[in-house]
Amino acid sequence: MPRHPTLFAAGAILLWASLATLGALNRSLPPFFVVGISLCIGSLLSLHRIRDWKVAPATLLVGVYGLFGYHFLLFFAFRLAPALEANLLNYLWPLLIVMLSPLLIPGTQLTRRHIAGGLLGFVGAALIVTGGKLSLSQQYLPGYLLAIAAAVVWSTFSLLLKRLPSFPSSAMGGFCLLSGLLSLACHALFEPAARPDAAQWATLLLLGLGPMGGAFFLWERALRHGDPRRIGSLSYATPLLSTLLLTASGRGELNQLALLAILLILGGALLGTLPERPAPKAQPL
Repeated sequence: MPRHPTLFAAGAILLWASLATLGALNRSLPPFFVVGISLCIGSLLSLHRIRDWKVAPATLLVGVYGLFGYHFLLFFAFRLAPALEANLLNYLWPLLIVMLSPLLIPGTQLTRRHIAGGLLGFVGAALIVTGGKLSLSQQYLPGYLLAIAAAVVWSTFSLLLKRLPSFPSSAMGGFCLLSGLLSLACHALFEPAARPDAAQWATLLLLGLGPMGGAFFLWERALRHGDPRRIGSLSYATPLLSTLLLTASGRGELNQLALLAILLILGGALLGTLPERPAPKAQPL
């Protein structure tokens, strides 16, 4: 059992932070094609242990539910609602990991600190994602609901990883491959044919090795052995780090609102990840 599962979560979050920057390089490619190819490439990370891909049908179903179900719902949310609002509702998933932990993980309890940390993180993420400008419109309700559904899928998938019977981490390669093939089927059904150039193929390779592949292996290790309440609070660093990386690459900029968001996210992460104080011992009479 890993001694520091939070480090695996931090590794996944760091890789996911590169998703926006790498994705911007492939913006002209159809989304389902990008996800499908990236997931298939990500599956190669555990190809050397392909025998481990044989798992119980229920375990495989949960894996595909998370990897394919999340991206399927999110991309259709982006089709039916403005990306800004859909992305904000998608970032409910860290808060849902925190709030749903007692329902799905036996023996888990929420403290006021966990709840406050999750809410602070969500407010900070909302400022990062929206830039302080948000306009929800009833005409985009189907897209909003799909974005919330995507957040529910990813949060419940993350928590179910802790409930599943033991399976090798390398089995994530099988989840990636099957989810990638389903995404490519969606590409064939819903999108025009893609013709990536050499530079785009190189970016797809980086996506598959990093945020759309390697990150899932790290995430599985973190959630299987870590405290989901802490990991959920820490996850709000994803949009923050993504913004910082976009700024460093010249594709974004920091302002006072972003700095406030940084303080909120860091404060929320600190509240949610601090170890709990032991209960005071009763004093002898």
